[in-house]
Amino acid sequence: MIPTPAQPTKHYGIGAVDYQTGQRVVLVRRHKRRREIAEVLQALLDKHPTGTVYVAWDNANTHEDDEVEAVVRGAAGRLVLLYLPTYSPWLNPIELLWRHFRPEVTHCELFVTVKALLAAARDFFDRYNQCPNAVLSIIGSHAAKVS
Repeated sequence: MIPTPAQPTKHYGIGAVDYQTGQRVVLVRRHKRRREIAEVLQALLDKHPTGTVYVAWDNANTHEDDEVEAVVRGAAGRLVLLYLPTYSPWLNPIELLWRHFRPEVTHCELFVTVKALLAAARDFFDRYNQCPNAVLSIIGSHAAKVS
């Protein structure tokens, strides 16, 4: 008998990035279900308590649910979901930030614990929070030049 390891512990980054300012909302959770997607939308509304929040929205099955719909309805018109074409992640700004995240944090890295991996992820976002212009450059936004 050869012992085999159990299912690996997984964590998911779920987030959004502001195309105008480079600010981001990223939640790291054990699951990526409808509940967590609704939580990100609520975090966006909380971060922007006034005005309209537009969200580039792909067609993932976790995006279609009563919990997500409840957040949209509860926003009373302040949350607008802009549906992207299927299989076009390059149109979603957060995907471009994830593309930088992976090589800097997870590729070719071995972490002794999940806690160490999560600390590296937090460090990545903390560093980029210090330089929103770098985030704007990564996501291809020229909003800072226009403002």
